[in-house]
Amino acid sequence: MAVRAAIIGLGRWGQRLVNSIERSGKIRIVAGVTRRVERAQGFAFAKGFPLGSDYAAVLADPAIDAVILATPHSLHADQVVAAAAAGKQIFCDKPFTLDKPSAERAVGAAKAAGVTLSVGFNRRFLPGMEELRRLLADGSLGTLLHAEANFSLSAVGRYDDDSWRLDRAEAPGGGLTGAGIHLIDAMIDLMGPIASVYAQSTSEVLRQIDDTTSVLFRFESGASATLSTLLATPLYFRFHLFGSAAHAELRGPDRLEVTRAEGVAPTVTDFPAIDLERAELEAFADAVEGRATFPVGADQAIHGAAVFEAIIRSAASGQPVAVA
Repeated sequence: MAVRAAIIGLGRWGQRLVNSIERSGKIRIVAGVTRRVERAQGFAFAKGFPLGSDYAAVLADPAIDAVILATPHSLHADQVVAAAAAGKQIFCDKPFTLDKPSAERAVGAAKAAGVTLSVGFNRRFLPGMEELRRLLADGSLGTLLHAEANFSLSAVGRYDDDSWRLDRAEAPGGGLTGAGIHLIDAMIDLMGPIASVYAQSTSEVLRQIDDTTSVLFRFESGASATLSTLLATPLYFRFHLFGSAAHAELRGPDRLEVTRAEGVAPTVTDFPAIDLERAELEAFADAVEGRATFPVGADQAIHGAAVFEAIIRSAASGQPVAVA
């Protein structure tokens, strides 16, 4: 039986999540909640589910098993706590929360209620990321030394002027909040806990939020990393791991190049594109039904929020900040 879910937030991304599972046998949308019902009423009608603006009513409905949160970031913690209290299973799109205390509060509420809480870092499901995980596990890269990463896109003309995604309170650090956070999660997954960060963030083109953010990381393992993310340049994605025996670069979401010796051509693997949103939501359904464990652990979600909080503090102060 498919998990019966309500989509909370039906902007561009919420609609994309709904579309991704339209033909899924594991999870289906049976209701929706959004702040501006008139903007999404036609979409909900076409998809065959009722749409309203009352989150509490959805939480009180026994015919709804789960909620999928595609809402402003600052609302996530309170929405998770309320859903947990109502006994609903919870999928929360990234970023989880904007600071460590709220992340701990949300995770604690889900644990106390005994409900599933999954955070939607969909790049975990890229076949190239899975291959990087395998290369690290079998020692092919040797000792992991450093990572370089970039996830950029253009927000120019992408959102309405009144979009919450252009609100500095919802997107501190600019593109780091919505895009670069994926690569922070990848670093935590593949390289372990982050000990400290040193960040800078500026606005050169956009007037509402920062469009150019860069971060230097130090890991508890001793490894280092750099991350840059921009909101005023064409789409770009790269994640590059450097080890003592080889280095491996995910160039775009689907091409992995592994270099094992100087002067020797890299091994290139092109992976088929997959629907990442469907993959993460079906993995959530599997976790709800007890078929599998969702790949993003609660401790990693909390640590990611702590790293994000430290980055914002570092960018504001111009100083390195230890991750609490």
